[in-house]
Amino acid sequence: MSLLPDAHDGSSTLEIAALYSLLAFVAALQVSIAASGILLTITFGCWIALLVIQRERPTAPPFFGALIVYAGFTMVSVAFSLDRGISIVDSKEVLLFLVVPIVFRLARGQRAQTVATVIVTVGAATAIFGVVQYGILEYDHLGQRVTGSMGHYMTYSGLLTLVIALAGARVLFDTRERVWSLLVMPALLAALAVTLTRSYMFAAAAVIGVLCVLRDFRLVVVAPMMAALFVVLAPPQITARLYSSFDMEDPTVRDRFAMSRSGIHIIGDHPFTGVGPDMVKEVYPDYRDPGAVQDDNPHLHNVPLQIAAERGLPALGAWLLFLGMVVRDLFRRSRSGANPALAAAGLAAVAGMLTGGLFEYNFGDSEFLMLFLVLMTLPAAAAYRPPIRPRREHPVTARTGVCQTGR
Repeated sequence: MSLLPDAHDGSSTLEIAALYSLLAFVAALQVSIAASGILLTITFGCWIALLVIQRERPTAPPFFGALIVYAGFTMVSVAFSLDRGISIVDSKEVLLFLVVPIVFRLARGQRAQTVATVIVTVGAATAIFGVVQYGILEYDHLGQRVTGSMGHYMTYSGLLTLVIALAGARVLFDTRERVWSLLVMPALLAALAVTLTRSYMFAAAAVIGVLCVLRDFRLVVVAPMMAALFVVLAPPQITARLYSSFDMEDPTVRDRFAMSRSGIHIIGDHPFTGVGPDMVKEVYPDYRDPGAVQDDNPHLHNVPLQIAAERGLPALGAWLLFLGMVVRDLFRRSRSGANPALAAAGLAAVAGMLTGGLFEYNFGDSEFLMLFLVLMTLPAAAAYRPPIRPRREHPVTARTGVCQTGR
């Protein structure tokens, strides 16, 4: 499928507008949440208009069904929330799941590669900006962390991890896009390191490890060598930050364990519907563990625990089903040979999300969630082939084959 439609009619004009709107939305994801929200709304409008004009039904990869189930359990949790007003506002994030059918419709064929190139290119630009913040603007300590183009260092780190998954997959699996991705990879890794965000440093290691295993299991031996080289060359504050991950006296490490114990108690008291979206912060003081450092926490800094505590164990089950369906589909595509780079990027992104999600509620971060869903959908969109429609022929006589119309 070509990047732009061949026909020059109203439908193709709308298709072009929708494609450029999608590309702008994907680019804005790593720059501005406000701009990306506006562009997503415009893209959504173009998508709806295309469906109406071309009389199409919305389509999506199979895993979208699990997201719908998850959204359903979220609404049940809202109904039983300790404060429905707060929860209904917070649950609007399920609308972001519409990114899946939108990307699946608008980024088919070669367009998926174009979307991927935009993601890597914008990621490289934001990475350079992050390195400048660290090296020139002195964003080099925990009191003033590198945030890149985003408002928070955690969001910035999460987005960088996803871009590293995509760029790394292109280096290992896509000969046409290898050079550009290889050039930007050092900036991406350096920017992530200078954020001093431990969870996503480990997430990036998981991303690279998964990519190596998928490409050639023997490449796994490279990972320890790269880790050792990083420790030797990295600035002292970065290595010290990494070492602190294993220090049980570190306040943030202690608090993470305390939050986990609190989350288990919340789930025990509200196993089926949870306390409601965005309500963990309201009940946390009542469940605060004696070993906790912080008096209050907005969330439990752990994706599975947060989902179960907020929305109940059924919602957690739907989320796990979603991940299972995604991994199965991506693994099958990675072995098919059609678009192995995009499929490998998706698998690596899942590994990065899960690793980072052990210490941060990244699935609830709008920017991270939208880019993650884009990466999950691109392999299916790239492999999409329109159904073959039977050609309509003029009726002919059985004996002479002469067209009967127009007589």
